[in-house]
Amino acid sequence: MKFIVSSAVLQKQLSVINGVIMSNPIVPILENFLFELEEGKLKVSASDLNVSMVTEVPVESTDSGRIAVPARILLDTLKSLPEQPVTFDLDEESLSIEINANNGRYKIAGENAEDFPKIPSSEDATTSLDIPSNVIGNAIANTLFAVGTDELRPAMTGVYVNLTNENTTFVATDGHRLIKYIREDLQVEEEMTMIIPKKALNLLKGSLPQEAVGVKAEFNSNNAFFAFENVRLVSRLIDETFPDYENAIPVDNPNVLTIDRSEFLNSLKRLDIFANKTTHQIRLRLEQSRLQIFAEDLDFSNEANESLLCDFQGEDMEIGFNARFLIEMVSNLTAKELTLSLSTPSRAGIIRPRESADQENILMLVMPVMLNQYAEEE
Repeated sequence: MKFIVSSAVLQKQLSVINGVIMSNPIVPILENFLFELEEGKLKVSASDLNVSMVTEVPVESTDSGRIAVPARILLDTLKSLPEQPVTFDLDEESLSIEINANNGRYKIAGENAEDFPKIPSSEDATTSLDIPSNVIGNAIANTLFAVGTDELRPAMTGVYVNLTNENTTFVATDGHRLIKYIREDLQVEEEMTMIIPKKALNLLKGSLPQEAVGVKAEFNSNNAFFAFENVRLVSRLIDETFPDYENAIPVDNPNVLTIDRSEFLNSLKRLDIFANKTTHQIRLRLEQSRLQIFAEDLDFSNEANESLLCDFQGEDMEIGFNARFLIEMVSNLTAKELTLSLSTPSRAGIIRPRESADQENILMLVMPVMLNQYAEEE
């Protein structure tokens, strides 16, 4: 089979789905793209058995056929070529792939397309909804950073999604922090819950175009399907029970700090420079109209502190946190001001934007750290 395609167009589409491919897959065929040519369209697939992505590229051809093409050498070749029409000549019997450009000819050994795993179809999906790309992008950005990496707790290595007829809730936790993000504008007729793996959501977020487009999301008991423009992503769901996160969220945190988000974030970034490089531990001293932040690294005799204006309603207190966790959480908020609700130095704090954006509600829980390594301030 033979086709002609723009090198830049093909390279761009292959780059979108290339993130699926693992560097050393268990099954060697997964190091390849699956090329399927039919009626002037080239369908290209990539898979790691758990996550698959498919894209379509218009080409000049009247042929049809299927062949697996080594991904790395093909992408590296296309990246090194200037934009130009390139001709692919593929032989399904000898599994040879010849690429002809303006000034060169390149030959690659392919593999049998029959060995490539079959990608699940959304035909048996039980739940479907249309989501604007900016909405799903925000939901992923606001939760993904808190997903756990401990393979011994697989339920926490993905984002929990609860679809109802009132809203959709996205939850992520790694045991040290928890993000609960609610979209009031996403509803389905029948309630459904699932856990979508981190890798799939990372790939989805990275492949969404900058301009707003519609994303069709479909689900069944085993897989999640996302489709937009000429890209389709299929992910196997995590078959585990998500922790009872609602019981982890304290309901009575009477001590409430209200502070400018940008000032707080910039201060945290500066203080983290002076914190211990292993624990990233900082100490917050909260008083009625002032927040003091302390950091020190006893190993190198580094220390720093800053004082910020704030509004604090409650009893004066001191509490320790991991600065990196706070920085990631506060960075993902966009509100001008935020609130930090606390009860005691040993219980979780709750961060919220002071004013929520339209149709969304976000709650960020962060566990404190013990302050025993700090010397008393003079």
